[in-house]
Amino acid sequence: MRTMTFSQILTGDARLAIPEHSRASTLFSLARAGTICYMKTMELDFWKMNGAGNDFVLLDNRQGLLVLSGAQIARLCDRNRGVGADGVLLVEPAAAGADFRMRYYNADGGEAEMCGNGARCFARFSQRLLANERDAISFETPAGEIHARFEGENVCLQMSDPHSWREPRSLDLTGQIRQIHFVNTGVPHAVVFVDDLHKVDVLTEGAAVRYHEAFAPKGTNANFVQVESPGHLAIRTYERGVEGETLACGTGVVAAALIHAKLHGVSSPVKVRVRGEDTLQVTFRTADADYREVTLTGPADFVFEGRMAI
Repeated sequence: MRTMTFSQILTGDARLAIPEHSRASTLFSLARAGTICYMKTMELDFWKMNGAGNDFVLLDNRQGLLVLSGAQIARLCDRNRGVGADGVLLVEPAAAGADFRMRYYNADGGEAEMCGNGARCFARFSQRLLANERDAISFETPAGEIHARFEGENVCLQMSDPHSWREPRSLDLTGQIRQIHFVNTGVPHAVVFVDDLHKVDVLTEGAAVRYHEAFAPKGTNANFVQVESPGHLAIRTYERGVEGETLACGTGVVAAALIHAKLHGVSSPVKVRVRGEDTLQVTFRTADADYREVTLTGPADFVFEGRMAI
């Protein structure tokens, strides 16, 4: 079968007989399989949002016709040549049960399983697409189905259950021995508790954790956490895929809160102040030394919307 552009298919130049009721899903499948080639340029409508300073480009792909390459995603996220963001979120049709599917890409163009701050923005954006008629929404992610409810200006996410806990171990990070904790809260997170966040070289030590052989082959996010008081933390995060420090990381906040609770027997909720100075709240229920019904609550704000040639 010869390759075709989207415009050829949509205008009928290729004489494809695709029933109207299945056109979106058929084109989506063809594009994923690589049968359809990309147009050189296209006009892309986008919305810019941020969750506690962690910023994203939001795209409406409910028709399933938009397929972006890694290079195009990286260009959207480029802060000099694009919109500028830590990642890209696409609203897509759900396979079954949920309202939508969330597809998330890091700024380097690679797809990731989950993003806590991104998921709150995704939920608020989906609510707008539905004309603000919903007070709760659900969506599929590779990390599991996520449920969100809207609480004024905040969004509360029912997170997937944490897993893949590891015993703490000491690792040499650029000549300094640090005790590393680990849990997967949708994506992998290493957590390092420090006495003074301001003295941590997050870029250097974060990269050392992110690429350490202990977390090969996919690597991990790296979080540096200061306990301000029991149940109150401050955090700085080096994000995998962004390859640098971000103003906030929702799944990192959850990882830090749960590890803090496990180490010190702290009860729910735990409040975590991120580098962007917002404070996020994590709640949970303990069950046989594990944690269930984990929620993450925080802001999700619209910044602007526009159109970009890509």
